[in-house]
Formats: sequence, C-alpha cells, structure tokens
Amino acid sequence: MDIEKKLKNIFPVKKGMITKEEKENLLKQKGIVLWFTGLSGSGKTTLALNVERELYTSGYLTQLLDGDNIRSGLNKDLSFSEADRLENIRRIAEVAKLFANCGIITFTTFVSPTIKIRNVAKQIIGENLFFEIYVNAPLEVCEQRDVKGLYKKARAGEIKDFTGIHQPFEPPVNPFLEIRTDKMTIEAATDKILRQILPKIRYN
Repeated sequence: MDIEKKLKNIFPVKKGMITKEEKENLLKQKGIVLWFTGLSGSGKTTLALNVERELYTSGYLTQLLDGDNIRSGLNKDLSFSEADRLENIRRIAEVAKLFANCGIITFTTFVSPTIKIRNVAKQIIGENLFFEIYVNAPLEVCEQRDVKGLYKKARAGEIKDFTGIHQPFEPPVNPFLEIRTDKMTIEAATDKILRQILPKIRYN
C-alpha cells in the first residue's frame, strides 16, 4: 500500500479534544519548544539542563529531549546518513510539538547540522512555538572538551559522517539566541536564556 492510499484511511481526531489553551490555563504557563543546536561538545545539553532546572525550581513543567537519549530509544533504528538525520529530526520535532501542545516547555538538544533540517523542525512545530538557540563554540574548543570521546574516534576513522570533521555544520542565520559557550560561564549563559524566554512562557 503506497503512502497516498494509506493516508486516505487515516482520520486525525480534532473535534472534542482539549485545546492547547485549555492545558496552558491548567498549568499556568505557555508551551514552547527551545531548540538547542550546535556542534557536539558545544554545551547544548549542559546548558539546557541548567535552564530546565531553574524553570523547574520556579514551578514550571518542562521536558528535555536529548539527542543521545532519543537515539538510544525512539530512534535507535536510524543511522547518521543524511536521510536518517532528517528522519531523526522529523520524529523528534513531532514529539516536541506534542509536548508543547500540552503546554509543556520543551527542550531539544540535537546537533541538527543543516539549515534544511532545522527548517523541517520549525515547519512541524510551528514558527510561533519554535525558538532556536545556537550554542556556539569553535570546533577546536569542542574538540578539546571532547567529553564523549567522539572527536577522537572520528579522527581515528572509527566514526564516519561526524559533524565538524566529515560533515559541515551550517550555523543558524537568524537564531532566537546565540550563546558563545567559549566566552560565557554556564551561569551567565543560563541567565541570558532565562531573561529571553520567561516572557514567552509566562501565563497572562
């Protein structure tokens, strides 16, 4: 059965469902997606965890979707080919959208190396809910950190198609925020993000 025939037998339910606005009213917060992008080792997950913790202690309901966690579960069937990278992001964008539509402040930490891939995520999630945060650190800094040992393996040929070594990373053209983790402390970067996102998630 081809895709067009399959779609003819699918009938998404909308009528009678509790709306995003109703759920936000219950939680007293606005559901959005904070899309952290950047090279491996740039500090995406560390920064997202810090921001999430601060929001949690202030009474906000959050969910963090991390690249490695997703690839060890939902997307463990995917490789790092161009097609599978795109499918990886498509799936996680759909999941992030579901969380945001429940009024939950959702963090995603994925390299998502190309503008095309990130645009796919934005289109799925919705431009009004998608806030791109570019966690920027030079390749040499990320490689010096190499907290997971991935750059060393990539240089040794043990990992193929590794972003920054074999594949390019395309920086966002106009991100919601750019954070230079080679020039800012984690505390300062966390504070900068919080100042910008709090007006987006406060329930009026």
